[in-house]
Amino acid sequence: MISDADGARPDLRNPIHLLAFGFGSGLAPRAPGTWGTIAALLPWYFLQQLPPLIYVAAIVIAAAVGFFICGRTARDLGVHDHGGIVWDEFVGLWIALFLVPVEPFWVLTGFLFFRLFDIFKPWPIGWCDRNLQGGAGIMVDDLLAGVAAGLALHLLIWLV
Repeated sequence: MISDADGARPDLRNPIHLLAFGFGSGLAPRAPGTWGTIAALLPWYFLQQLPPLIYVAAIVIAAAVGFFICGRTARDLGVHDHGGIVWDEFVGLWIALFLVPVEPFWVLTGFLFFRLFDIFKPWPIGWCDRNLQGGAGIMVDDLLAGVAAGLALHLLIWLV
């Protein structure tokens, strides 16, 4: 058992907690969401090599699994949206980077766009974060942040 800033103790031997905490990346003492997003880049590298339809299917499955694992982990820890739960950042980043050129500039820009939308939570992202409960309350704002970041990134790619 490992403790963190929220005071709750995830059990990384539990595969549900392990996934929800981004394979341990959510245990960073500072900025766990950012560290979780960084950790999401490795699986994204392999995902982006898939055909687009399979990539989308993987995101849909990862999001559906995320509703369950994030909600279950939050319930196990007794915290609504534990800061160390970063599976939502994984899926949100994968959405943001869908069909993005695999070049450092575009990946970094997509990463930054996603983090900005996730941190500042403009409407409707913030509304979802404040009003949805359970796994949906953890996941939906990041899914929307990923969509917003992806749209902004693809607009920038189109303009350049």
